Amino acid sequence: MKKKLNIIILIFITILVLYFSLKDDFSSIVNQIINMNIWYLLVAFLLLILFWIFRSYPMYSFCKKINKDFKYSYSINLILRTQFFNAITPFATGGQPYQIYYLKKNGLDYASATGVVLENFIVYQIALVLLGLIALITNNIFNIFGKVHLLQKLIALGFIINTLVIVVMFVIAFSKKMNKILIDFAINLLTKLHLVKNPEEKLEKWHDSINRFDNSARVLLSDKKTFIFNILYNFIALCCLYLIPLFVLYSIGNFDSFTAGVSIVTSAYVMLIGSFVPIPGGTGGLEYGFVQFFGNFVTGSSLSAMMLVWRFITYYFGMVVGAIALNLKKVN
Repeated sequence: MKKKLNIIILIFITILVLYFSLKDDFSSIVNQIINMNIWYLLVAFLLLILFWIFRSYPMYSFCKKINKDFKYSYSINLILRTQFFNAITPFATGGQPYQIYYLKKNGLDYASATGVVLENFIVYQIALVLLGLIALITNNIFNIFGKVHLLQKLIALGFIINTLVIVVMFVIAFSKKMNKILIDFAINLLTKLHLVKNPEEKLEKWHDSINRFDNSARVLLSDKKTFIFNILYNFIALCCLYLIPLFVLYSIGNFDSFTAGVSIVTSAYVMLIGSFVPIPGGTGGLEYGFVQFFGNFVTGSSLSAMMLVWRFITYYFGMVVGAIALNLKKVN
């Protein structure tokens, strides 16, 4: 029921975005999209594929340390499926539970799978925040686009939220004492509400899971070289994703409005805004951020056409591919 509600909300917001994007200059926008250079669009899709490839390697390397039989093809398959679950849930929260389920089906116990998913999320968040920080510093030095008071507040909020997420994830990953306090509190509360029977047995099971989770998390972090390289893989993956607007720009025959560096910096700003929009896929927020920031370089129907195609490539196409991957083959 919740999944259906999310999809309904997503469809409704998407229709609104399309309406407001197309209402002022429908024929010109559609004409620009139809006449886009297919070769530059193919490069944009290739960059998305590279994003998936680089994103899948950290998951593979973490899993390989726990289960030597884990294959790289499993990781690619999982990253594609995750695109679907992230796309249909607020704050992209649906991907991680499915990842734990998938990894359990492919040779990892729940504690190890949870540790892997958490570590994978941490290295991605670190890369996201690092790129955001570089973008903030770069724009501050070179004044790439003008400062808009509301947008600056949203950017600051996005940066703070993403940084806090990293701190919270580290606490969850490496504070066994804190995890046990939270579990004890939850079990005791549920027992008082008569929702849990045999609390001692439940506490023993949860404490055992926390111990195994803590051990797996520390094993993963003990290899600092792998941890740092996995941040780098995510950093490169995000750079590939952030370059997509540049080739969408080229596809409409515009080669002068902004450079690769500007595309990365501006996309990082867009992602910082979109990351805390509580709607599946950040729909509405990401489009707003794209128009506001890239609108400093491109205007009119070209900007609307770019935004719609960029959004299709980076969001809707991934959601479709993820749905196909999910239905083509059962979990191994």
